[in-house]
Amino acid sequence: MAAKPKLHYFNGRGRMEPIRWLLAAAGVEFEEEFLETSKDLEKLRNDGSLMFQQVPMVEIDGMKLVQCRAILNYIAAKYNLYGKDTKERALIDMYIEGVADLNEVYIHLILTPPSEKAAKITEIKDKTTNRYLPAFEKVLKSHGQDYLVGNRLSRADIHLVELLYTVEELDPSLLANFPLLKALKARISNLPTVKKFLQPGSPRKPPMDEKNLAKAKEIFHLK
Repeated sequence: MAAKPKLHYFNGRGRMEPIRWLLAAAGVEFEEEFLETSKDLEKLRNDGSLMFQQVPMVEIDGMKLVQCRAILNYIAAKYNLYGKDTKERALIDMYIEGVADLNEVYIHLILTPPSEKAAKITEIKDKTTNRYLPAFEKVLKSHGQDYLVGNRLSRADIHLVELLYTVEELDPSLLANFPLLKALKARISNLPTVKKFLQPGSPRKPPMDEKNLAKAKEIFHLK
């Protein structure tokens, strides 16, 4: 029996959360080894586990994979969540790059100084409702199918739904004018593997807070 993938990161969302979502959606059980101090990170660096001296790192199929895109690409391809041909893969890549662009803005929100937070939230809401969500709503409307690409589940659906949960955490009303996206979120959330991941006690991590941020700053020597 193959060993379970092992995820190396701190106990928070950060850049590991899309990897957790994708593995969970694929029905893959995994283990996590959390970095608790900067010494844990240094140990991984010193033993040669981190090709570029940084995490996330995932041990899977005898490899120690780093770089989020490489990890996600491998998981998606391995578990048939990456389209049936190169054209579908190109569309999936285009959609997930858009998801990643908007997700990056949300990731950095907690780093925004308090005096600038209100303006940053206004900017994020504008990008969310006027640039990104309309684009994805249009894709679903254009073909009338249940999924973004090829009328079958792909990593694009999973990453987008993860983002929609993040959007709702900021302001649930932001999805109000996007019925097809709300339907996609409900559809993906009801898949047995995803439904399990959304239950309390799963490996899914809560939103970043000041405590998580302080821990991350300590581990990664962030200012």
